[in-house]
Amino acid sequence: MAMSIPVVDLSGPRDAVVRQIDDAAMNVGFFTIAGHGVDSHTVDTAWNEVVAFFGQSHDVKMTAHHPTDANHPYGYHAPQQETLAASLGQATPPDLKETFNVAPPKHHADPTGVFGGKDRLWPSHPARLRPALEAYYDAMENLAGRILQLMAEALHLPTTHFEPSIDQHLSALRGIHYPPVTQPAEEGQLRAGIHADYGTLTILLPGAGTGGLEVEHVEGHWVPVQPIDDCFVINTGDLLAQWTNDRWRSTRHRVALPATERARSEHRYAIAFFHQPNWHAEVIHPGFRAGSKDWSKYGI
Repeated sequence: MAMSIPVVDLSGPRDAVVRQIDDAAMNVGFFTIAGHGVDSHTVDTAWNEVVAFFGQSHDVKMTAHHPTDANHPYGYHAPQQETLAASLGQATPPDLKETFNVAPPKHHADPTGVFGGKDRLWPSHPARLRPALEAYYDAMENLAGRILQLMAEALHLPTTHFEPSIDQHLSALRGIHYPPVTQPAEEGQLRAGIHADYGTLTILLPGAGTGGLEVEHVEGHWVPVQPIDDCFVINTGDLLAQWTNDRWRSTRHRVALPATERARSEHRYAIAFFHQPNWHAEVIHPGFRAGSKDWSKYGI
């Protein structure tokens, strides 16, 4: 059975958009969005500053190195410091990437949450990185809210259903750099290991013309996600799957090693916005409470 990544034009008729999102979330767990209305200058500026940050020396990047505190995962993570497949209990070599992670605004996120109330860490250079990523974070926060409104309608709920659960959200922004693969990788090593995202949804800006992101098909093979200009890739996470009693899928994915020598010599970049609800949000569909026929998995 073939699987493709649907493209949803958010500027289309609302009823059709709602149906397309519901279908994509049920059958694939991934979809690409066009017609999103995000300012192109905001996107381009953030992208250019992320590329500039990763192009600096190791010492400069380390001025924003993340603390050793496991509850403060923000700041710069040097290459091979993360092994995403470990989240699924898989023992693999570390991922071939480096990242820069931006916390939710300190005044905004619930300070009682494990990841709330943390300082945003910024490097000494480039000077324009901070305003660029703060503007991009705000744009992604707005876009995630609009997508969740459409998702609420797909569940036949009020448009504003999710809003009380995301008004102190703990969402994080991540710039990602996959350096050229100049040495043979270890067995089982990938640019990003197999994993599923654990939040509500992820908004990914992949580099135009660069591949590598692959989605796991229900039959076990991997389907490549082809970037499309001026589009974002959306995937539903574990919490949203739970929120809908698995009506929607949280699909495993990875970033594979390039297949050709030329591709291995190229840099790959991406920016990901990992949307999370409030720390104390009740993650359960209101129709799935005790006594309902759909309560079997995630009842409270």
